[in-house]
Amino acid sequence: VYDRIEEWRSRELEGDYPYVYLDGICLKRSWGGSVKNVSVLVAVGVNAEGYREIIGAAEGEKEDKAGWLGFIRHLKERGLKGVRLIVSDKCLGLVESASEVYPDADGQRCVVHWYRNVFTNVPREKVRTVAAMLKAIHAQEDRSAAREKAKAVVAKLRDMKLRKAAAQVEECVEETLVYMNYPEEHWLRIKTNNPLERIMKEIRRRTRVVGSFPDGKSALMLVAARLRHIAGTKWGSRRYLSMERLYELERMREAI
Repeated sequence: VYDRIEEWRSRELEGDYPYVYLDGICLKRSWGGSVKNVSVLVAVGVNAEGYREIIGAAEGEKEDKAGWLGFIRHLKERGLKGVRLIVSDKCLGLVESASEVYPDADGQRCVVHWYRNVFTNVPREKVRTVAAMLKAIHAQEDRSAAREKAKAVVAKLRDMKLRKAAAQVEECVEETLVYMNYPEEHWLRIKTNNPLERIMKEIRRRTRVVGSFPDGKSALMLVAARLRHIAGTKWGSRRYLSMERLYELERMREAI
């Protein structure tokens, strides 16, 4: 079983993957009476035909730069190419590693994760109000309108005495608007890490019953086995995006 999982995990990647989603899950490992964290890093790609594929899973002792850099290099060595946009949370080292291995790819910060980051500086009774304000930024028709809306949100947050939240919006909103450079038909599915977030939720549910793993390899093998199962279901056989619009947009920009 391990051999089949390892063969699937290390398979060669063929063709372009314009959109790539990256995330990690932290699990527990126990050895010699001590309990430590072990991370499993996961990548999902949308290929040139618009279908989703689970393109990678690897152990990372921590979700730090060394772990992410090794994982992304592993993907590139297996043939990951044609990457236009990498969607992820702003994890420690992830963004820097992605830009190092794929310098020409854009980075989209997951909008939902960003909202949660802002909410850490908002009193509970005001979260709903602030959430509506933040969502209004990403409901705009283009990037310039979103920037103007963000300025208005920053001003309103300051009027509400939420200076730290205002600073977060002012400093980081641009990282969440990159998806607006891509086809509008794709915006809903490339502005967040939701395609991978749902998978990670299923992995957490499956690994919760285990508790602590004896080592990192056993954790990776269980996660990879579940990912392989998901990849073989309707999840991977349904077309996720129509990529013709992306290529049409690229041709138009090249002609200008």
